[in-house]
Amino acid sequence: MSDWKRICALEDIPVLGARIVKRAGLPDIALFRNGQDKVFALEDQCPHRKGPLSQGIVTANAVTCPLHGWKIGLDSGEAAAPDVGCVPRYPVRIETGDIFIGF
Repeated sequence: MSDWKRICALEDIPVLGARIVKRAGLPDIALFRNGQDKVFALEDQCPHRKGPLSQGIVTANAVTCPLHGWKIGLDSGEAAAPDVGCVPRYPVRIETGDIFIGF
């Protein structure tokens, strides 16, 4: 069972943008908002060379790593073929305009 933590309001993340959640001693988490106001949470490191995914280009269902162009599925954390790798995901829920992450 997850412990849910409120992170921010939906409006705090720009459409097709990201926000970083800092964690002491652990990798940062990137929150992504697509054009349909769906929010996804992935570890903020590309599986290729640990590029900051939060600085990548966000589309409807992927983020492109700013370092080498790997596309990572927002809903799966999986790299798009021909690339191979996976980024840890975290459950997200939105309640009355607030975003919560499950840890």
